[in-house]
Amino acid sequence: MSERDQATLCWPTDSLRTGAPMRPEPARYPVARHTENVLKVAVVAGAVVLLILALVWGFQRRLIYLPDTAAVAPAATVLPGARDVTLETDDGVRLGAWLVPAGEPDRGIAVLVANGNAGNRAGRAPLARALAAEGLTVLLFDYRGYGGNEGSPSERGFARDVRAAQRYLAQETSPGRILYYGESLGAAVVTELATQIPPGGLVLRSPFVDLASVGREHYPFLPVRQLLRDKFPVAEQLAMVKAPVVVVYGANDSIVPPEQSRTVAEAAPDLRKLIELPGVDHNDSTLVHGPAVITAVTALADHIAPT
Repeated sequence: MSERDQATLCWPTDSLRTGAPMRPEPARYPVARHTENVLKVAVVAGAVVLLILALVWGFQRRLIYLPDTAAVAPAATVLPGARDVTLETDDGVRLGAWLVPAGEPDRGIAVLVANGNAGNRAGRAPLARALAAEGLTVLLFDYRGYGGNEGSPSERGFARDVRAAQRYLAQETSPGRILYYGESLGAAVVTELATQIPPGGLVLRSPFVDLASVGREHYPFLPVRQLLRDKFPVAEQLAMVKAPVVVVYGANDSIVPPEQSRTVAEAAPDLRKLIELPGVDHNDSTLVHGPAVITAVTALADHIAPT
């Protein structure tokens, strides 16, 4: 190889030695800039995702619990013959409640009603009226943070609240003659109670498998199970309940998928009846306080205490 060829091959090294400017490699810097831009976008996107997840973590209970916080009217002005009672939880929270006496003939059975996640007990007055007309005593109560009550909603708080309601009814009626009735989220509340304090029977209206399962239906873009503070594992807990169970749900439920209510029913060791209401959505009056629901409750009442 000639000296000229060797000099040509060694040019980059020689140029560094002599201080001569080095020619840039054409493709190198544009690729580096592109990579840097991609990284910046990824960092910004990651920060946005983390911010969204932090907000969901911090404010999730405002998405789950939708209380009507206004104080309710006196019981007798809404349900003639009903009276106002005050429940006290084991952590010192005072809860407003209505006790609705049974009509004649009195079946000697009391129904503890656990509300869903929205409204307050005033919205359950038609249900209580219909049950009382069938000879059942009914206790409507509001959770902490609902219906003018102090406190903030949570799974643990609701467990304390429903125990206060059960204690009150147990002073009036033997536990074996108390039915637990839970609607939607309330189905989770009374199922957990039933694992510790068995009722005469359990009626679950529009139950979900657990809170994460129904949450994924409405927020499929979020890691719901990992984010949730409150779990409400209905199907898992119902498997431990020995009391007779009735499940009622709407075939067109747009909030709790009907297949979840069926899965819950399958978990019950003593399922007495699974009732599907065709064409009915979650908050339709037919499912809230319609004849099929009232019949389901009274039939279970007759099963545990034949008239």
